[in-house]
Amino acid sequence: MNDYLLGIKELDNEIEGIRKGSNIMLIGPPMSGKELILNFIMYHGAAINGNAVISVTTRESAPHILEWFKENKLNLPLDRIGIIDCVSKTLGGTLKEDENIRIASSPVDLTGIGVKISYYFEEFITKKNIPKNQLHINSLSTILMYSNIQTVFRFLHVFTGRIKSTGGLGIYMIESGIHDEQAIATLKQLFDGIIEIRTESDKNLIRVVGLSSKPTSWFEYEIEDAKLKIVGRK
Repeated sequence: MNDYLLGIKELDNEIEGIRKGSNIMLIGPPMSGKELILNFIMYHGAAINGNAVISVTTRESAPHILEWFKENKLNLPLDRIGIIDCVSKTLGGTLKEDENIRIASSPVDLTGIGVKISYYFEEFITKKNIPKNQLHINSLSTILMYSNIQTVFRFLHVFTGRIKSTGGLGIYMIESGIHDEQAIATLKQLFDGIIEIRTESDKNLIRVVGLSSKPTSWFEYEIEDAKLKIVGRK
């Protein structure tokens, strides 16, 4: 059922879209372009498909993210964008909250992050009556550096449940190869599918597992000038 799209045509065609209420893990190695893929999904969801997007950032400041879109001439509809900045306060910055930015004290402040996520759900779903909403978290790996797996699981359980109940789409990014397999297996219980990235012979490959009757093909991709391009199928 074509409720949501990733904006990557080859993957969307094979999974025939994503059902509302789905939660997806985006997992891959460092330096594979995962952040840009998540930015691409954010842009496509908000600018092309009219979704509202709530983005929790634990790596880059919210102004830096918004500037990246502007520099690459990707015009986000800012009335549909909410970024929860978990970085700036830890660096001693003087960033102020506005319509698009809410500030959490740090990636360890899961209660504060949760309050800000709930604020944007209320803003987009109830006040602005936007029917389709996405929640992106970049990244679970940073959060796991500060909190144990049980705490992170409970935090995610609340918001994956919220995504299901509101018919949204959740995408949660995590690094592969740095967490023990048990932790990854524990978190996977919360997700309906996985966007899986791997690097092979200096090539980046991507596929989707769990959102259709069988995994998609592996597609080789390149990222150039802030654009993701599928260049082959394995």
